[in-house]
Amino acid sequence: MTVLIAVILGMVEGLTEFIPVSSTGHMILTASFIGLDENNPLLKTFMIMIQLGAILAITIVYRDRLLAMFRLRPVTVARGAERSASLNLVHVGLGILPALAVAFFAKDFIKSLFSASTVMWALVVGGIFMWLAESFSSKREPTAHTIDQITYKQALLIGVYQIISVLWPGFSRSGSTISGGLLSGVSYRASADFSFLIAIPIMIAATGYELLSNYQYISGDGLAVFLLGFIVSFIVAYIVVISFLKYIQAIKLKYFAIYRFALAGLFWLIIMY
Repeated sequence: MTVLIAVILGMVEGLTEFIPVSSTGHMILTASFIGLDENNPLLKTFMIMIQLGAILAITIVYRDRLLAMFRLRPVTVARGAERSASLNLVHVGLGILPALAVAFFAKDFIKSLFSASTVMWALVVGGIFMWLAESFSSKREPTAHTIDQITYKQALLIGVYQIISVLWPGFSRSGSTISGGLLSGVSYRASADFSFLIAIPIMIAATGYELLSNYQYISGDGLAVFLLGFIVSFIVAYIVVISFLKYIQAIKLKYFAIYRFALAGLFWLIIMY
């Protein structure tokens, strides 16, 4: 691990973790181009650390919402939403439990699926799924325009759609949840908000488990490089999420789908040559 590699990987993680383009796919491609061994335990531990930077960024973006759910700050309900229907911890629980259950019982199987060819096909199929979800949702009026109007049923459905990304590396967690939200009658913005919010406990659980298994690699001389990657990932992820939410209406899912198809083409070149 060098300073340059730490900066590059931290930027890639921050840029891709929360938008529907597959951070897994980008990290595999980047490691391949740099010439890194994806199975190196030190590299795997570093990638866990930079994911923590991305988690911190999204936590800060949604800090008011999180404090409100834990009743540490008054709830501000969007216009048109009943106070009793505002988002709460039950919604979050329904959104994360399906994926956590599958990840717990199928973790060894999921790890066996990590390969360039698997990610390549996930990019293509995920892109098609996102495009179709957006096309289908555009023909009907959403029943939940804001995150506070999401019902328990819709939260659970989004959680079920999230399972696809757990079982298929490269499918994109945000891609599956935002698309699932659209198909469940949730607006694009509300789907993105809910997707980002439930990413916090999901990623904390996943990275926490991996960190406990690999903590011995965080020590001494390499600690400064690990912290640098963490900081870079945090800064870039924060900027990306704020920008995405600001311009979300102009950034349609189909554009991300087209990008995913191009990225899949790069994977195909790697596999073939």
